[in-house]
Amino acid sequence: MPESTVLETVKQFARTIIYVYESEFLRPPTASELETILQVNEARGFLGMIGSIDYMHWEWSNCPTAWHGQYKGHKGKPTIILEAVATQDLRIWHAFFGLPGSHNDINVLHRSPVFDDLAAGQRPQTEFHINGTKYSMGYYLADGIYPDWATLVKTYSEPVSEKEKKYAQTQKLARKDVERAFGVLRSKFRIIYNPARLWSQSDLNDIMRACVILHNMVIEDERNLYSDHQEFERSSDPPISQNRDVPEISQFINSYAKDFHSCT
Repeated sequence: MPESTVLETVKQFARTIIYVYESEFLRPPTASELETILQVNEARGFLGMIGSIDYMHWEWSNCPTAWHGQYKGHKGKPTIILEAVATQDLRIWHAFFGLPGSHNDINVLHRSPVFDDLAAGQRPQTEFHINGTKYSMGYYLADGIYPDWATLVKTYSEPVSEKEKKYAQTQKLARKDVERAFGVLRSKFRIIYNPARLWSQSDLNDIMRACVILHNMVIEDERNLYSDHQEFERSSDPPISQNRDVPEISQFINSYAKDFHSCT
């Protein structure tokens, strides 16, 4: 196929993935999912923690020259920013993409819809106690540049006591969840690992969102396979059917990632 047909197919594929699967695989956690997230993070020592928040840059090699001043930041090249919230299993629950690379964490956060529900009075039902104080608002782990908000918990910039050093190390390790998610996302889809070569920012937005959705599909598929395997090991009875259909989304994504790579 000619290059133009391949590129149009990729763009149409990304739009279709968003249209069909976004409502299921790129959304806030449900009540039961949030309960599981809170239990996992409580075992790690962070009661009430919903996830980790951070952002990454995607280089835009075909950025129009007139926009370089807007899209060039500390990376030295035109980039577009993806802000995300991820949990320990690398599931991305929030993705905000499209701001120029000249922004920093604070600028991105001020434009992000991550706290829109909270501002509208809609927040997840959480309740936990720390040092005898009751809290009813979940929070995200963030690095030092983020503002001092109640929904963001940062580390000590210069820990002094052993207690502060221990907390800083533990918080840093837990905050790596979102950075690990970025690493897996970029290694899984070479189209966002390499510099973007398309001209339209809306097309890049579709591709990035489609990759995040497919990433979450893989995470969900692997979680289900793992839970099925655990249940099978605990059960002494043979499975009801030896020919049960098991989704193989992971294999599909890995094979399609090669097609993405050939289009970059």
